Amino acid sequence: MAEEIKPVRKKRSLSLIQPTSTPTLGNYLGAMKGWTEFQDDFDTIFGIADLHSITVRQEPQKLRQQTVQLYAQLMAVGLDPNKSILFIQSHVPQHSQLGWLLNCYTQFGELNRMTQFKDKSQQHSDNVNAGLFTYPCLMAADILLYQADVVPVGADQKQHLEITRDIAERFNGIYGNVFTVPEPYIPKAGARVMSLADPSRKMSKSDPNPRGTIYLTDEPSVIMKKFKSAVTDSEMSVRYADGKDGINNLITIYSAVTGKDYQAIEDEFRGRGYGDFKTAVGEAVVAELEPVQKKFNELMQDKAYLQECWTNGADFASRLSQRTLDKAMKKIGFLAK
Repeated sequence: MAEEIKPVRKKRSLSLIQPTSTPTLGNYLGAMKGWTEFQDDFDTIFGIADLHSITVRQEPQKLRQQTVQLYAQLMAVGLDPNKSILFIQSHVPQHSQLGWLLNCYTQFGELNRMTQFKDKSQQHSDNVNAGLFTYPCLMAADILLYQADVVPVGADQKQHLEITRDIAERFNGIYGNVFTVPEPYIPKAGARVMSLADPSRKMSKSDPNPRGTIYLTDEPSVIMKKFKSAVTDSEMSVRYADGKDGINNLITIYSAVTGKDYQAIEDEFRGRGYGDFKTAVGEAVVAELEPVQKKFNELMQDKAYLQECWTNGADFASRLSQRTLDKAMKKIGFLAK
């Protein structure tokens, strides 16, 4: 009798994004576009981290609106609620519950070393709250609740995953094998997109110069205007080289949306000026974002469908996370109801 071949379980991946502003072209090319591929390779969970967003004061109506819009944008770029769990963090109270438990298994000195706490404390010196200090514990809960095997991380998130691993190993050392200790996953290199106004800085949702950032909801005319005003240099030669940060950034963007390598781009624009190149980059980005924007606008016209999706996502996430929470609470010694 032939031996039964059992299907190999996919590793579980978890990614969260805050609804603090409209995603940028940098967010899209650097991470979001690649997330769609995860759905085939991993058991994927995606969440909107609205609980994390309130470490900085938010306008209530704006927070609600941005949460809805971000959920629609994640679906518009290709995240499928039939393939992935796609939920809103505040709809799953297990995050807050486990976050409190993990506060009690995290050392003050560990939290005090977190560079993002130091950075945000300086940026928001009038509101250095306890949540800002302890949010790595909530972030750890986000990951450990779902027994995530891997967490896609960029350079700015490595420290958060390290403390999550430390917390998990400490808890497991006391109570046994409760949490999966997650591994970092370095995704295929997404484009590192810099500000169009200051190419020495990363494109940011919070850039005070609106000309520096392309938002996923920008109209085509706005996108073209921003690219045409992009900072370049006086050489007028489309080539990737040291000291040409502005042109290097535009080449990176053009390559990411067209699939052409740098040499092909240099050949295409040899002998042509920066004006032609900026126009071509703008048009390529408009074409790339057109189906995303069309799908986003369709979804925003069907709020009932969006609500159905995030309600189902929360139900799936709650059932999955409750198993871990129950196990952790039992190990600690809490009385079952």
